[in-house]
Amino acid sequence: MKNNKLLTVMLIILVSITLIGVVIFVLLTQFNKQTATSEEPTIDEIVESSVDVTEITTNLADNSIIMLSLKLQTDSKEAAEELTKRDFQTKNLVITQLSEMTEADLKGKEGKTTFESTLKSQLNELMQEGEVQQVYITSYIIQ
Repeated sequence: MKNNKLLTVMLIILVSITLIGVVIFVLLTQFNKQTATSEEPTIDEIVESSVDVTEITTNLADNSIIMLSLKLQTDSKEAAEELTKRDFQTKNLVITQLSEMTEADLKGKEGKTTFESTLKSQLNELMQEGEVQQVYITSYIIQ
């Protein structure tokens, strides 16, 4: 009799501890989910951490002429300030990259996406404060 009561009490305690652990786990999981979704930057934060690259006109490898403007989105205001200071290096990278491309290389969505991702990785190699998250082509003309 005494062993049965002891066993019953131990089982009740074990089940209670397990239930408390499950409840805590679920609560922590839900809390982390909410904080992860709230970390998306607002449009004001995106604009604040972005840098405009004024219109650049240069020759492509096939002697076509391209005129384009860019907006570079960084991960912080400090990174945007650094990128503003590195404006001459940014323009140099853009011109160098475009000089190796032809009009056909830049045709269509795929060509522009390739150019944007290549430029992004080259700029991130330069950056010391933060990184470039996205490159946007805001103006684009080829003749």
